[in-house]
Amino acid sequence: MRGGDAARRDVLRMASSALYNAEKKQGTPLTDDEALAVLTREVKTRRESVEAFRGAGREDLASKEEAEIAILREYLPEALTEPEIAALVDEGIAATGASSARDLGKVMGWLAPRTRGRADGKVVSGMVAAALAKADLAAHDDGTH
Repeated sequence: MRGGDAARRDVLRMASSALYNAEKKQGTPLTDDEALAVLTREVKTRRESVEAFRGAGREDLASKEEAEIAILREYLPEALTEPEIAALVDEGIAATGASSARDLGKVMGWLAPRTRGRADGKVVSGMVAAALAKADLAAHDDGTH
């Protein structure tokens, strides 16, 4: 606050308020994982807002939301890279014995605690679906094509 960065101050106040509200709703102090989930949800909300604002041609508001995301990201664990996510997806498929698209939920359940706050769930889900589809194709390909 003393630095005079109004945007940063406002984002941190919002984050503090979101954490406080989650704690009140739950009735007990938040664990680190629960606090991480709250901050991750705030980032996700802003990402959705960016898409909506861009779709409506409001680049000024989209830029403001992106600046807020950047501030929140400073308080989240470092994001996973695409190769790191791919390695976790492969590990999750192997660990759960998944073999088809029907096993998506099982793999996502295994991956969720390992990627929470570090990767976008939509991206992870898409990568799992693609990997399972490829595995499913390989299993059903009888070589006559």
